[in-house]
Parts: sequence; C-alpha cells; structure tokens
Amino acid sequence: MAKTPRILTGQVAAITGAARGIGKETARAFVREGMKVAIGDLDLATAQETARELGGGTIAIELNVTDRASVAAFLDATEEQLGPIDVLVNNAGIMQLGPFITEDDATAQRQVDINVHGVMFGMKEVLPRFHDRGRGHLVNIASSAGKGGFPGGATYCGTKHFVVGVSEAVRGELRGTNIDVSCVMPGIVNTELAQGLHQARGVKNINPEDVAAGIVETLKHPRFDVYVPKSIGPISKVLSLLPRSGREAFVRVLKADTVLQVDPADRRAYELRAARSEPGLESAEAQRELTT
Repeated sequence: MAKTPRILTGQVAAITGAARGIGKETARAFVREGMKVAIGDLDLATAQETARELGGGTIAIELNVTDRASVAAFLDATEEQLGPIDVLVNNAGIMQLGPFITEDDATAQRQVDINVHGVMFGMKEVLPRFHDRGRGHLVNIASSAGKGGFPGGATYCGTKHFVVGVSEAVRGELRGTNIDVSCVMPGIVNTELAQGLHQARGVKNINPEDVAAGIVETLKHPRFDVYVPKSIGPISKVLSLLPRSGREAFVRVLKADTVLQVDPADRRAYELRAARSEPGLESAEAQRELTT
C-alpha cells in the first residue's frame, strides 16, 4: 500500500538562488501547496519582484551563498519572519562553459564557490537546526551532469559530482533520523542557464516547472534520487552496468557528448551575468572580455 503523502501546508521552506528559473518556479509550486517561502538571492531587487509576484506571504532576503555568514543570516531571517525551517532547497548555481584548457582560474573558482561551497554552507547551517527540531528535508539541486562528464563543461560537471557525492554521504550519516535528503538531477532545463545548449537524443528538454513538480513530489513522498525527466533514471542505471568503452559509445549515440559544446555567442547574456555572480571575483579577465 502506498504511503500517505506528507502534508506540506504550513511548512516553511527556504530556497537559494530563487529570484528566477528553477528556484522561482519551485517557490511558486510551494506557495500553491500552502507553504511559507523565503527566497534568497544575490539580486535582491529581482528577488523582491518575484516575492511580490508569487504572493502568499513570500519573503525575499539578500543572499550570497559563497559567504557562510550570509547563508546563516538568510536562514536566521527566514526563521524570524516565518518560523522554524522545514525544507531547505540548495538551488543556487551557475554553469560557465568552454574548453577546460582555456578556462581561466576565476571562472573555475566562481563555479566551485557557488556550486560547491554554496551547497556545503547551506547544509552545514541548516542541518543543526533540523537536528534540534528532530526533522527536516534537505533538497540539493545537482544535475544529470553530476552522473557523467560532458565535454565543454568539465568544471561544472565536477561541481555537480560533488553535490551528488556529498548528498549521498550525508544521507548515510543521517540514517535513522527523521531528516530526509534528496538530490535532484535534471536534464537540460529551459532557463537562461541553458541558453545555446544542444539536445541529447531520447531525453527531452524540460521546463523549470517540471523540476519544481519533481521537488514537490519528493517532499510528499521522500526519496533520494530525483531525476527530471524520470526517463534519465533508467538511462543512468543502464550506463552504470556498462564498461567504460560501452558507456562512452552509448553517450556518443545519444549525442550527449555534444550537449555542452556550444557557441559562446549563443550564451553571451547568461555568461555575462554568471561572471558577476561572485562579488569577490569582479576583476576576472573573462568578465572584461564579455563586456567589450
């Protein structure tokens, strides 16, 4: 018999990087479920616009996920205004693409700071709160790129492998508690981050609303692996059974090896915004090139 879905009404959720894209649509879905939502983002003005659009008492708080003190302040403000946190969605992330051999250090550091440290800080700050309450649900947004290496996005893939690995390890450490951990692994999502990307065979591109629906589903029926679309799950299982030569051949058949090999001109607007997403790295040479 299927378990009764958890009731989300009244639960408090904090979402990082939620001014736009997947984070915004997740917040929208949460509001529809009757949840109280705090969205954190470096772009406070856009976050405030999003909060007003979503309504339902949604609040916007300035957040720099690369600064642990800022993450702590975000969670503190959420609890002060909405109550104890039931759900944290570590959503903030960037994807800057290009050949690994020509990637400048600032671009690599920016992705590691946001995609790795941002998730880690969120986890380290929220888990003690969950322990104190005796329950909670941690949702980390990884990527299908966290299960394989795709040319053109080496550093990005590496950061998402980290998210999958740290989520698995922490889940093991929390076994026997009432704290759930879920790792969301979307394919290509039709957001600004995916500008210029190609489509793999057999795996359709999805919308941020699809990812949001997957997150809501896992809050109601907790599970660790959350593939969006769900068809990625069986593909991943098949690949894990093949020897390396077989996996690589299968990836080539799906044309997944070309998904992240893009024309920089097709991603100019996104790459520029991503280059400004870590205030401590404003002097990056890559950013000056993008602004010419």
